[in-house]
Amino acid sequence: MSSLRAGATAPVTGSRPEEAPPASSGRKARGRGSLLGKNPLGLLLSAPYLIFVLAVFAYPLVYAVYIAFHDYFFTAPGAVVDRPFVGLANFVTAFTDPAVLRSFGNVGIFLVINVPLTVVLSMVLASALDKVSHFKGFLRVAFYVPYLAASVAVVAVWLFLFTGSGLVNQVLGPLAPSPSWLINSAWAMPSIALFVTWKQLGFYILLYLAALQNVPKELYEAASSDGAGPIRSFFTVTVPGVRPATVLVLLVSTVTGANLFTEPYLLTGGGGPNGASTSPVLLMYQKGIEQGNPDQAAAIGVVLVVLVLIIALLQNRFAGGKED
Repeated sequence: MSSLRAGATAPVTGSRPEEAPPASSGRKARGRGSLLGKNPLGLLLSAPYLIFVLAVFAYPLVYAVYIAFHDYFFTAPGAVVDRPFVGLANFVTAFTDPAVLRSFGNVGIFLVINVPLTVVLSMVLASALDKVSHFKGFLRVAFYVPYLAASVAVVAVWLFLFTGSGLVNQVLGPLAPSPSWLINSAWAMPSIALFVTWKQLGFYILLYLAALQNVPKELYEAASSDGAGPIRSFFTVTVPGVRPATVLVLLVSTVTGANLFTEPYLLTGGGGPNGASTSPVLLMYQKGIEQGNPDQAAAIGVVLVVLVLIIALLQNRFAGGKED
């Protein structure tokens, strides 16, 4: 019996089972995977663009916030000067200036005219172009050419049309405003909004044309079998089908409009008449570069960025940016 017990307790000879890897090595591997993502090669390929975004957009934005909260002024290269923290003083100085408040009101008028017109016209024209069977390529290029054309050349044509003795006033006759469009404080900003809408329409038409390719044709056939005409099919099939593109168009046109600079600078000689077409970005240029107050210009820019982000979030929320 003693021998049996001894045999029962004797160690079993032979190959030992493989030892499990330490738990810490698994955690390290998972940590590396979560840090680099599931596809490290994709991160490597996108790194140059990420560096570009950080250098061209993120760093200037952070530096603008720093300038907005300090007594900042331009100095000679290499000069070391004291730039004390001033809190909200630059914001107070900037936004107690009636010209700054008016510039935000001007860009508000611009967005109210430009954004709805851009969405409606580009969606309708894209839907019409999608159904055209002849000259489709020519028509798409014709709509896209103004977007590619140099702003200076297109502005020259617009000035020819909308000056006091221009073609538009000759057609309207006594109905033309006096003073003329671009030197009229009531019509200057609406005229710029119409110009920007016309110039950039081709880009947004292409976005909608791409979105229309993803709308199943069976939906139009089903709507037609239910007795829906072209207008009802447009509202019940096309509009919901291109909803993601609509959100994108809203966001891009809002951001582009908030950065309005070239058009008022060229069309109205720098925001005239009497500041009726001055945009916040144009005013930032005037205050920061021409008047030497970059801290106030940065304060205007920070407020503009915050307002655009709020508007973009509201658009994304109420325009149905998130799928149910």
